Amino acid sequence: MSWDFSTEPEFEKKLEWMRRFMHDEVYPLEVLDVDEGGFTRAIRPLREEVKRQKLWATHLPPELGGQGYGQVKLGLMHEIEGASVWGPIVFGNQAPDSGNSEILAHFGTDEQKKRWLYPLLDGKIRSAFSMTEPNTAGSDPTLLSTTAELQGDEWVINGHKWFTSNGMIADFLIAMVVTEPEADSYERASMIIVPADAPGLKRLRNIPTLGGEHERFGYGHSEIVYENVRVPSANVLGERGQGFLIAQARLGPGRIHHCMRWLGQARRAFDMLCERALQREAFGKKLASHQTIQNWIADSAAEMQAARLMTLHAAWMIDTQGASAARKEISLIKFFGAKVLHDVIDRAIQIHGSLGFSADLPLEEMYRHARAARIYDGPDEVHRVSVARQILAGYQAPKGMWPREHIPTRREAARRKFAALLEAATTDA
Repeated sequence: MSWDFSTEPEFEKKLEWMRRFMHDEVYPLEVLDVDEGGFTRAIRPLREEVKRQKLWATHLPPELGGQGYGQVKLGLMHEIEGASVWGPIVFGNQAPDSGNSEILAHFGTDEQKKRWLYPLLDGKIRSAFSMTEPNTAGSDPTLLSTTAELQGDEWVINGHKWFTSNGMIADFLIAMVVTEPEADSYERASMIIVPADAPGLKRLRNIPTLGGEHERFGYGHSEIVYENVRVPSANVLGERGQGFLIAQARLGPGRIHHCMRWLGQARRAFDMLCERALQREAFGKKLASHQTIQNWIADSAAEMQAARLMTLHAAWMIDTQGASAARKEISLIKFFGAKVLHDVIDRAIQIHGSLGFSADLPLEEMYRHARAARIYDGPDEVHRVSVARQILAGYQAPKGMWPREHIPTRREAARRKFAALLEAATTDA
């Protein structure tokens, strides 16, 4: 089977425009010391320019204001945007809004789209995704304990969530809750839209994390308590019990976007690594002349290229065969890409020494955020288990006590196979 990640020249021009725009307009936002109002004013003209370039919310179909790009093209764009934490916000596809908008686009009713999706796409409101709980293992979502009971024409929600992305600033939340407690493990949960001003919804705090300072203006990971929160029965997304199905539709492509954003971050760290190697001298020669540094550069380049090709392959599989056919490839890139991100940033810090450890460079912040990549959207260990199980499903245990490649057994089989020829050769001799 041939693999084709190629894109047309017209799209390449869009990518080149994005690179210049990110460098000239978005990177400066990282060091801009303003309040939220000032930041909003700073990004408003940038967003308008993105819309003029027809690059706003490109993850959505054209009828919703997107471009209908497939995952390969989206991945290439996310690689550029992901080099800065503010890139996705300027381009209208920041998490969790991008994933939530996809859910609403694919599973929402006309009324839900009118009330929540269209204002979200216009940047007039913000959303949160509320799934993880402090009292159940995030790696096993079948253990979810937050419940929603249908009483008359209302859902009554009770439970405790945390790491609800952007929960403190959201205008509405999409909550993953148990609505079918007697159903099979993966058919118990549903997704329900919860307005942020619903009585009983308590937004306790943004949880301090290793990520730290960039989570300004209320962005962050929130702790939420639902105490008899009542919402209309019409607020359920899709069908009852479809929560896991919807989650997988949301998370599969989302992992492609994450991995390509990580590559954008890794490339930026790699650039700093190479520039420092040529700039700094030690022991009478440039750092670039030392073999250890050369190894770091070569290893980083190889690992980034491998991660990039693996991610584009997974994106191509989604485009051509659907997300379900790419489950193994998506899990592979999730844990492999997270390690590449960490290792490249780590080497960049090391070559800069104390400067790399300081906040005078963006590397220390990139390093802190890179650690979270091994946890969110499924921890590395779960993805490794998933990959191994899918691979092993294609194998069978050899019969008998010996491995299939056991040489004495193979030698005896070969003698039987060629017995007649060997006997004829002996007779002719």
